[in-house]
Amino acid sequence: MARIGGGGPLSTSMVARLRGGLWAAPAVVLVLATIGTAVGTAIAQSLGLVPLIGRPTPGVAAYRALAPELGASLRVSLGVATAATVVAALIGFTVAVVATSGRRIPLAVASVTVPVPHLIGAAAVGLLLGDSGLLPRWLGVDSAWPPLVGGRWWAAVIIEYAWKEGAFIAVVVTGALAGRRRALDEAAASLGAGPGTRLRLVTLPLAAPTVILTSAIAFAYTVGSYEVPRLLGRPYPEPLAVSAVRLFRSIDLTTRPQAAALAVVTMTLAASVIVAALLLVRRTSLWR
Repeated sequence: MARIGGGGPLSTSMVARLRGGLWAAPAVVLVLATIGTAVGTAIAQSLGLVPLIGRPTPGVAAYRALAPELGASLRVSLGVATAATVVAALIGFTVAVVATSGRRIPLAVASVTVPVPHLIGAAAVGLLLGDSGLLPRWLGVDSAWPPLVGGRWWAAVIIEYAWKEGAFIAVVVTGALAGRRRALDEAAASLGAGPGTRLRLVTLPLAAPTVILTSAIAFAYTVGSYEVPRLLGRPYPEPLAVSAVRLFRSIDLTTRPQAAALAVVTMTLAASVIVAALLLVRRTSLWR
């Protein structure tokens, strides 16, 4: 036990947490200051408080200017991010289960995939799945090949995100399951539980918090990513990130508040999903 300033006793674990918090405080303060400055600047610019030209004109004019196209951009971003995240979570969880069962080749492939930048991944997917790409040439179906790149359903974009984020989820979930799943799985098997029962009662509860959190991270990245939908997607409607970058780079400086407004909408969407994921994790059996 320990006492601080003559107050009540503090347990050893509480003292350790306080010391850990103090050690982490400088990095946390720097990160919060950086993120807070960026977010605050974007909000202020979107509200007309920090114009590049002219006098400040507080209001929501930038958001009103985006209103005609915002709905379509939001639907595209949500659809692509949701589909890619669901597929990535399924891939990542499957690879993690296979890896913790003793077969490491899928995990090795995923580990090699993780460091590959999304820009290179998008270029590779485009060269593979394009109308005149390698895959239709190998299969000999050039004329009947579906429009995966630049098509209506954003298939190439979803495939690229699912491939890359699935590898990320697989590596993290494997680390969470390693050392815990095997012992509990063997104990359940000794009690007569079959493979399906062990998957439902042992593996899923162990993996659920990690799968939820990594999926939220993948969703947030997908919503805010620019290069993949720009290279592999349709020119219209534009996802939120693509539209924001286009307006930000415009020679018309009066569109800068609209770019900031799109950034605020994107940040709000990503933050909402992360908060929802944290609340959902707190309801999982492993957390309780």
